Amino acid sequence: MYPENEIFREGLDELAGHYREILRLLGEDPDREGLLKTPMRVAKAMQVLTRGYEMDAHKVLTDALFQEDYSQMVIVKNIDFFSMCEHHMLPFYGQAHVAYIPNGYITGLSKIARVVDIYSHRLQVQERLTLQIKECIQQTLKPLGVMVVVEARHMCMQMRGVEKQNSITTTSEFCGAFNQAKTRQEFMNLLHDNGNHI
Repeated sequence: MYPENEIFREGLDELAGHYREILRLLGEDPDREGLLKTPMRVAKAMQVLTRGYEMDAHKVLTDALFQEDYSQMVIVKNIDFFSMCEHHMLPFYGQAHVAYIPNGYITGLSKIARVVDIYSHRLQVQERLTLQIKECIQQTLKPLGVMVVVEARHMCMQMRGVEKQNSITTTSEFCGAFNQAKTRQEFMNLLHDNGNHI
């Protein structure tokens, strides 16, 4: 269900027209009752799923930038995301885990999750998504180091091709202080610490 005040991008009607033709090419009757509104529904869904093209992830971070004398690791883990594989335009989904070591500035914790959201709402491959999150945080906050780990399931592997339902793909990117194995290991230890300390 889309909110009544949802603003969609230019080209929505044209996009819906293409989906109507796709239905016909797949052997369906786009004029039958169950499919009459499908082209527009899919067009709206695709614009929502690719809304990240309209957003500036760097600005999200700078809008909540605070000077702070804190130089230990900041970790935001288990950030749920959904994205679309650019090869088959099927979903892949999972969790991103982000750590950075401030260098005089921190950002609002929710903004890290927003960065993940922005880059995941584009046609993607997991490797690029991981790199873009890392580079955005590194370029904007200029911390002492950044590390990003992304774990995801890919519907293009589960529904078609090899049809392996239980496979999980893990990617990582790091720079700065995380080039040291000890710092990376500290992050991984904290990442897999499932104890409830709150």
